[in-house]
Amino acid sequence: MKTETSKKISAQIIEQLNSTNVNTSIQAISNLKENGNVNYIPALVELLHTTQHPEVKAQLRVLFSEIKQTEAVPFLIEAIENKKYNNELQPLVSACWENGLDFSMHLSLFINLVIEHELMVAFEAYTVITNMSGKISKEILEKESARLKDAFFQADDQKKELIHDLLHFLPDFERGIEPQAY
Repeated sequence: MKTETSKKISAQIIEQLNSTNVNTSIQAISNLKENGNVNYIPALVELLHTTQHPEVKAQLRVLFSEIKQTEAVPFLIEAIENKKYNNELQPLVSACWENGLDFSMHLSLFINLVIEHELMVAFEAYTVITNMSGKISKEILEKESARLKDAFFQADDQKKELIHDLLHFLPDFERGIEPQAY
């Protein structure tokens, strides 16, 4: 996808994405990888939600993981926060660390995902967090650490490991970390 300030999306492309012909949908996804803009993301998330075709789902996952435009972050966060897309959380959250975009302003959301969701989504959210860079305030460190400590006692053994690791990661984040340094 390209960075474009134009908010225009083509009704024809939306029609192709939602085609009953799998090849037409896949070709539209491929075209968006090359020439699309981030304003197609809501339609692509909806297609991920509604399609029954494994090939279409796979192509959408690849597209989300390859997005490099920072303007995509709010669209992905909105989709992750939308309860309608709970069944798509794993691929959406996975894309957040795979595409390398900066989601550090949404630390609390990803900690919620670690605490509240099943292991696969929690692991993807954990991976997003541990790939964050920058610096958080002492207030955020204390608030998020307290939430993780509270959740630790209700978590199963596998999630306890994730939470334990995050409790060790957050102080480094408060001091400031470089991308991929942890």
